[in-house]
Amino acid sequence: MKSHSRASEQLDEDLVLRVQQGDKSAYDLLVIKYQHKIVQLVNRYVKDPSEAQDVAQEAFIKAYRALGSFRGESAFYTWLYRIAINTAKNYLMSRSRRNVDMQVDVQDAEVYENLPQLQGQETPERELLSREIVETIKTAIAKLPEEMRIAIMLREFEGMSYEEIAQAMDCPVGTVRSRIFRAREAIDNKLNPLLD
Repeated sequence: MKSHSRASEQLDEDLVLRVQQGDKSAYDLLVIKYQHKIVQLVNRYVKDPSEAQDVAQEAFIKAYRALGSFRGESAFYTWLYRIAINTAKNYLMSRSRRNVDMQVDVQDAEVYENLPQLQGQETPERELLSREIVETIKTAIAKLPEEMRIAIMLREFEGMSYEEIAQAMDCPVGTVRSRIFRAREAIDNKLNPLLD
Protein backbone atom coordinates (compact mmCIF):
# COMPACT_ATOMS: atom_id res chain seq x y z
CA MET A 1 0.00 0.00 0.00
CA LYS A 2 2.93 2.33 -0.65
CA SER A 3 1.33 5.16 -2.65
CA HIS A 4 -2.24 4.41 -3.39
CA SER A 5 -2.79 5.47 -6.97
CA ARG A 6 -5.56 7.77 -8.06
CA ALA A 7 -6.68 5.16 -10.62
CA SER A 8 -7.09 2.59 -7.85
CA GLU A 9 -9.11 5.06 -5.75
CA GLN A 10 -11.26 5.92 -8.80
CA LEU A 11 -11.94 2.20 -9.37
CA ASP A 12 -12.96 1.88 -5.69
CA GLU A 13 -15.31 4.87 -6.01
CA ASP A 14 -16.92 3.37 -9.11
CA LEU A 15 -17.37 -0.01 -7.40
CA VAL A 16 -18.81 1.62 -4.25
CA LEU A 17 -21.28 3.55 -6.39
CA ARG A 18 -22.33 0.33 -8.15
CA VAL A 19 -22.85 -1.40 -4.77
CA GLN A 20 -24.91 1.56 -3.51
CA GLN A 21 -27.05 1.21 -6.66
CA GLY A 22 -27.73 -2.44 -5.81
CA ASP A 23 -24.96 -4.32 -7.69
CA LYS A 24 -23.82 -6.85 -5.06
CA SER A 25 -21.19 -8.36 -7.38
CA ALA A 26 -19.28 -5.04 -7.33
CA TYR A 27 -18.72 -5.56 -3.59
CA ASP A 28 -17.20 -8.99 -4.29
CA LEU A 29 -14.56 -7.22 -6.38
CA LEU A 30 -13.75 -4.87 -3.47
CA VAL A 31 -13.48 -7.86 -1.12
CA ILE A 32 -11.13 -9.66 -3.52
CA LYS A 33 -9.04 -6.50 -3.91
CA TYR A 34 -8.59 -5.86 -0.16
CA GLN A 35 -9.10 -9.26 1.45
CA HIS A 36 -5.39 -10.05 1.81
CA LYS A 37 -4.51 -6.62 3.27
CA ILE A 38 -7.41 -6.71 5.74
CA VAL A 39 -6.57 -10.24 6.91
CA GLN A 40 -2.93 -9.14 7.39
CA LEU A 41 -4.07 -6.10 9.36
CA VAL A 42 -6.43 -8.13 11.57
CA ASN A 43 -3.67 -10.72 12.08
CA ARG A 44 -1.66 -8.10 13.95
CA TYR A 45 -4.38 -8.07 16.63
CA VAL A 46 -5.83 -11.55 16.48
CA LYS A 47 -3.15 -14.22 16.76
CA ASP A 48 -5.20 -17.26 15.72
CA PRO A 49 -5.23 -17.29 11.87
CA SER A 50 -8.69 -18.85 11.58
CA GLU A 51 -10.08 -16.33 14.11
CA ALA A 52 -8.38 -13.54 12.14
CA GLN A 53 -10.15 -14.76 8.98
CA ASP A 54 -13.50 -14.64 10.81
CA VAL A 55 -12.83 -11.15 12.18
CA ALA A 56 -11.78 -9.93 8.71
CA GLN A 57 -14.95 -11.42 7.24
CA GLU A 58 -17.00 -9.69 9.95
CA ALA A 59 -15.29 -6.40 9.05
CA PHE A 60 -16.26 -6.85 5.38
CA ILE A 61 -19.86 -7.61 6.40
CA LYS A 62 -19.97 -4.49 8.62
CA ALA A 63 -18.50 -2.42 5.79
CA TYR A 64 -21.09 -3.82 3.36
CA ARG A 65 -23.94 -2.94 5.73
CA ALA A 66 -22.54 0.57 6.28
CA LEU A 67 -21.74 1.21 2.60
CA GLY A 68 -25.08 2.97 2.09
CA SER A 69 -23.88 5.74 4.41
CA PHE A 70 -20.37 5.91 2.91
CA ARG A 71 -20.01 9.41 1.44
CA GLY A 72 -16.46 9.20 0.13
CA GLU A 73 -14.99 11.78 2.55
CA SER A 74 -12.01 9.46 2.82
CA ALA A 75 -10.70 6.83 0.40
CA PHE A 76 -12.68 3.58 0.55
CA TYR A 77 -9.69 1.51 1.74
CA THR A 78 -8.97 3.99 4.58
CA TRP A 79 -12.60 3.71 5.68
CA LEU A 80 -12.38 -0.10 5.40
CA TYR A 81 -9.13 -0.14 7.47
CA ARG A 82 -10.87 1.84 10.22
CA ILE A 83 -13.74 -0.68 10.28
CA ALA A 84 -11.28 -3.60 10.35
CA ILE A 85 -9.27 -2.07 13.23
CA ASN A 86 -12.43 -1.42 15.24
CA THR A 87 -13.78 -4.92 14.54
CA ALA A 88 -10.50 -6.47 15.69
CA LYS A 89 -10.45 -4.29 18.84
CA ASN A 90 -14.07 -5.22 19.62
CA TYR A 91 -13.24 -8.89 19.13
CA LEU A 92 -10.31 -8.63 21.57
CA MET A 93 -12.40 -6.74 24.11
CA SER A 94 -15.18 -9.30 23.88
CA ARG A 95 -12.59 -11.99 24.53
CA SER A 96 -11.19 -9.80 27.34
CA ARG A 97 -7.69 -10.24 26.00
CA ARG A 98 -6.48 -6.71 26.37
CA ASN A 99 -2.75 -7.38 26.55
CA VAL A 100 -2.19 -9.07 23.25
CA ASP A 101 1.44 -9.26 22.26
CA MET A 102 2.02 -8.28 18.69
CA GLN A 103 3.58 -10.88 16.42
CA VAL A 104 5.85 -9.02 14.11
CA ASP A 105 7.34 -11.09 11.34
CA VAL A 106 11.03 -11.04 10.65
CA GLN A 107 10.43 -9.25 7.35
CA ASP A 108 8.59 -6.52 9.29
CA ALA A 109 11.93 -5.55 10.74
CA GLU A 110 13.25 -4.67 7.30
CA VAL A 111 13.13 -1.02 8.36
CA TYR A 112 16.26 -1.77 10.37
CA GLU A 113 18.00 -4.27 8.12
CA ASN A 114 19.81 -1.55 6.15
CA LEU A 115 21.67 -0.26 9.19
CA PRO A 116 25.36 -0.06 8.23
CA GLN A 117 26.25 -2.09 11.35
CA LEU A 118 24.42 -5.07 9.80
CA GLN A 119 25.82 -4.96 6.28
CA GLY A 120 28.80 -6.90 5.03
CA GLN A 121 29.98 -10.40 5.86
CA GLU A 122 27.41 -12.69 7.48
CA THR A 123 29.42 -14.06 10.35
CA PRO A 124 27.76 -16.09 13.12
CA GLU A 125 28.18 -13.03 15.37
CA ARG A 126 26.42 -10.80 12.85
CA GLU A 127 23.67 -13.36 12.36
CA LEU A 128 23.14 -13.52 16.12
CA LEU A 129 23.09 -9.72 16.30
CA SER A 130 20.53 -9.60 13.45
CA ARG A 131 18.30 -12.06 15.31
CA GLU A 132 18.73 -10.10 18.54
CA ILE A 133 17.76 -6.88 16.78
CA VAL A 134 14.64 -8.45 15.27
CA GLU A 135 13.64 -9.86 18.68
CA THR A 136 14.31 -6.49 20.32
CA ILE A 137 12.13 -4.71 17.75
CA LYS A 138 9.33 -7.28 18.20
CA THR A 139 9.45 -6.88 21.98
CA ALA A 140 9.64 -3.09 21.83
CA ILE A 141 6.62 -2.91 19.49
CA ALA A 142 4.66 -5.37 21.63
CA LYS A 143 5.23 -3.20 24.73
CA LEU A 144 4.11 0.05 23.11
CA PRO A 145 0.75 1.49 24.20
CA GLU A 146 -1.94 0.34 21.75
CA GLU A 147 -2.45 3.66 19.90
CA MET A 148 1.32 4.07 19.33
CA ARG A 149 1.64 0.42 18.25
CA ILE A 150 -1.17 0.75 15.70
CA ALA A 151 0.23 4.02 14.31
CA ILE A 152 3.78 2.70 13.85
CA MET A 153 2.54 -0.56 12.30
CA LEU A 154 0.25 1.20 9.81
CA ARG A 155 3.14 3.51 8.88
CA GLU A 156 6.03 1.02 8.69
CA PHE A 157 4.34 -2.24 7.74
CA GLU A 158 1.29 -1.09 5.76
CA GLY A 159 3.04 1.91 4.19
CA MET A 160 0.14 4.28 4.90
CA SER A 161 0.67 8.05 4.83
CA TYR A 162 0.20 10.14 7.98
CA GLU A 163 -3.09 11.45 6.55
CA GLU A 164 -4.38 7.93 5.85
CA ILE A 165 -3.42 6.80 9.36
CA ALA A 166 -5.17 9.85 10.84
CA GLN A 167 -8.34 8.89 8.96
CA ALA A 168 -8.05 5.21 9.87
CA MET A 169 -7.44 6.01 13.56
CA ASP A 170 -9.92 8.88 13.58
CA CYS A 171 -7.51 11.45 15.05
CA PRO A 172 -5.60 14.56 13.89
CA VAL A 173 -2.46 14.16 11.73
CA GLY A 174 -0.41 15.88 14.48
CA THR A 175 -1.43 13.15 16.93
CA VAL A 176 -0.34 10.49 14.42
CA ARG A 177 3.06 12.19 13.94
CA SER A 178 3.56 12.40 17.70
CA ARG A 179 2.58 8.73 18.25
CA ILE A 180 4.92 7.54 15.50
CA PHE A 181 7.76 9.76 16.79
CA ARG A 182 7.32 8.41 20.35
CA ALA A 183 7.06 4.81 19.07
CA ARG A 184 10.28 5.15 17.05
CA GLU A 185 12.00 6.73 20.05
CA ALA A 186 10.94 3.81 22.28
CA ILE A 187 12.18 1.27 19.70
CA ASP A 188 15.48 3.17 19.26
CA ASN A 189 16.03 3.26 23.04
CA LYS A 190 15.78 -0.54 23.11
CA LEU A 191 18.01 -0.93 20.03
CA ASN A 192 20.81 1.50 20.94
CA PRO A 193 22.51 -0.77 23.51
CA LEU A 194 22.73 -3.52 20.84
CA LEU A 195 24.18 -1.21 18.19
CA ASP A 196 26.79 0.52 20.36
